[in-house]
Amino acid sequence: MEQKRHPLFIPLIFVGGLIFGFGLGFSHMARPEVVLNFLQFEDFGLLFVMGGAAVVTAIAFALVPRLFDRAPLTGDTYGRRLKAFDRNVLIGGAIFGVGWGLSGICPGAAYASLGVGNVTILWALAGMFVGAYIQGYWRSQRAATKSEATSAG
Repeated sequence: MEQKRHPLFIPLIFVGGLIFGFGLGFSHMARPEVVLNFLQFEDFGLLFVMGGAAVVTAIAFALVPRLFDRAPLTGDTYGRRLKAFDRNVLIGGAIFGVGWGLSGICPGAAYASLGVGNVTILWALAGMFVGAYIQGYWRSQRAATKSEATSAG
């Protein structure tokens, strides 16, 4: 059954992405050298950008469920979605951190970096897609193995 969404859902997602990408470009966070300088403790601008985003998000998470009982575009109720902190989270975080440190860019900022003319970032984007494909393939193989084991046992 397809979820009924507001007709502006997809356009607003697109506009939100454009605003996010513009913000990354305007704040120079789409430049790998800025991120690498942060990771080498030479420039703390990224810390302030991330901190500001965390404060705005925390305020939104605290206020929006009190102001509205449902999400305006999807109609879903607000609720926390807690996930287990396990080995997969640690491994994924480590891989993400190494990739971020090597390329100087995270997935969202990579697209913004491409938008500001950094064509060499295509290598990092290709690596992200290959990594996502491998992870998806590995997960599907594990799910198939588990379903075979439960049906045989």
